Amino acid sequence: MEQCQTASCGDAKRLQAENDQDAAVKNSLEKIKNKFLVMSGKGGVGKTSVSVNLAIALAKKGFKVGLMDVDIHGPDVPRMLGLKGMLGMNERQKLIPMPYSENLVAVSIETLSASKDDAIIWRGPIKHNVIRQFIGDVEWGNLDCLLIDSPPGTGDEPLTVAQVISDAQAIIVTTPQEVALGDVRKSINFCKTVKMDVFGLVENMSGFSCPHCGEPVQLFGSGGGERTAREMGIRFLGRIPFDPNMVSCGDSGISFQENHADSPVTSVFGDIAGNMFESPIQDDQPVSHSKGNHLMKFAIPLADGKLTAHFGHCKEFAILAVEENEIKNKEILEPPRHEPGVLPKWLHDLNVNVVIAGGMGQRAVSLFEENAIKVVTGAPPLAPEELVKGYLDNTLVAGANVCDH
Repeated sequence: MEQCQTASCGDAKRLQAENDQDAAVKNSLEKIKNKFLVMSGKGGVGKTSVSVNLAIALAKKGFKVGLMDVDIHGPDVPRMLGLKGMLGMNERQKLIPMPYSENLVAVSIETLSASKDDAIIWRGPIKHNVIRQFIGDVEWGNLDCLLIDSPPGTGDEPLTVAQVISDAQAIIVTTPQEVALGDVRKSINFCKTVKMDVFGLVENMSGFSCPHCGEPVQLFGSGGGERTAREMGIRFLGRIPFDPNMVSCGDSGISFQENHADSPVTSVFGDIAGNMFESPIQDDQPVSHSKGNHLMKFAIPLADGKLTAHFGHCKEFAILAVEENEIKNKEILEPPRHEPGVLPKWLHDLNVNVVIAGGMGQRAVSLFEENAIKVVTGAPPLAPEELVKGYLDNTLVAGANVCDH
């Protein structure tokens, strides 16, 4: 009898500990607006380098950023950021993330280990608990963005993130190689299986400028990532050129973007960071934590307040901003003069993600896709709000693409 009571007491304590952990995880996540899992289908594509430099670029633009390294067996984030030492603890017995700058903090298994060269030999259940502790036992505070650097593949770590952080979105990193692109497709299908939104795809090591003649050299090819994103129906975030200085800076824990501010690599990271969100959240603004929280923008050519089939020659566009699957704002704008390539660039600069049209020539569709804008053709002549709601609810019925040449 006494043994039964002892076992029952132990079970109750374990249950209470699990409930406390669940509450701590929930409390931490509620203070973080956007969560991104940076993943890759295979190793060697520069995923951690992209995680680190994207975090730095976002922080430089004024966003409050956390970087969580869940690559348990090969944690490289602290070394790339030049962080040394171990995490401290505050008066509430919460771990304090290691600061890189005023706007960027990081946590890694390496910042919890006295010896940086010890091998971590853990199975799945232990990893699952550690990742939960990285969230619930760390004083992240209010963040605009949490980037989660995971190991390559679709194993325990990304699966745990998908299970624990229900509104996480994936940023997939690849190189232009066909082998890497094949693995990317597996990553995308993994996200579909676990019902994780894919925020976008980054093509890393995309071209290299010869230091002697300045001519571009396609070390691993170019454009494969963008083509794959288009084929799979996901957002293409950008191409990052190969630069040998990225390697030396990462090995030395020196900021590439600070030391090579004029590099095309720095420019691309800045563009990606700038296009991810509208503006940094101010301290007195509430933090939203709903699924798919990044802003979407729709463009619809109008005539008499409804969609017109004459896309290229319309006199005004409705630009609708959507957040949390709700229309938050609507503008009526006059487009620039109709010339090849002008409208795609204009709408891209307005951060438009989707164009809904009656008809459009294939060349125009290609130009929009090159500007990372999805095109829906054959839509009926309805009010812009009806079209956008239909798109969001998957009830928009599109007919044939009737070109308006």
